[in-house]
Amino acid sequence: MTDLTDAALAKFRKRLVTERDELLRQQGASDADRAPVTLDQQSVGRLSRMDAMQVQAMAKAVDDRRKLALVQIEAALKRLDAGDFGYCVNCDEPIARKRLDLDPKAANCIKCAS
Repeated sequence: MTDLTDAALAKFRKRLVTERDELLRQQGASDADRAPVTLDQQSVGRLSRMDAMQVQAMAKAVDDRRKLALVQIEAALKRLDAGDFGYCVNCDEPIARKRLDLDPKAANCIKCAS
């Protein structure tokens, strides 16, 4: 049994929902950075095109991390709904409260995460 009270669980839910909403907001704002880069040398010089491609690659990497975080948040919210939040998905042992305070998306105890 974890030492998580109803108030603590509500706090974790609020943090997760807030983070999810912020990630979804950011996702829409970065669409332009992930747009295809024009290959026409008449409208964009070679260096400018290379810069645009670098910005595009970085935006894609950020978007990939954002999508992973969203999946992790949804999984944590499902564990909250099911009453499994705070337990390792591998060994079913309680996850340390400090670990959950640091990252409420954590699905594994420190032993299984290592």
